Amino acid sequence: MALLVAVLAMSESVDAQVLDSTVVDEALLLKLLRRAGRTMARPALECLELLLDPDTPVTAKFTVLAALTYLLVPLDLIPDFIPVAGFSDDLVAVTALLGLCTRHRTPAVRMRAQRRLDRWFPMNR
Repeated sequence: MALLVAVLAMSESVDAQVLDSTVVDEALLLKLLRRAGRTMARPALECLELLLDPDTPVTAKFTVLAALTYLLVPLDLIPDFIPVAGFSDDLVAVTALLGLCTRHRTPAVRMRAQRRLDRWFPMNR
């Protein structure tokens, strides 16, 4: 999120070419966007299900919330515009989050996340 804000702040204008709808296969584009959405949403939904799962320890829930909050809030310990070092603090948060997810993600959590994913990002449309 902070990277997106930094990139948008650096670029004052964006040159883009508008394609005619006859050039773009809209059905293929929609399918690609759905697949990308599913791929990006799966880990987030698994984290959500971890937070909602009564069997997840409170300390793990707190760490998931803290890591997600840190990643989403634009204020960083090390600002992202600093080359290389700027993303090292984000990497620590992601590493903690992935470690917790792999340790506490049960088949039930995965199944609930998959159901939610199928409901929110249906493939057959």
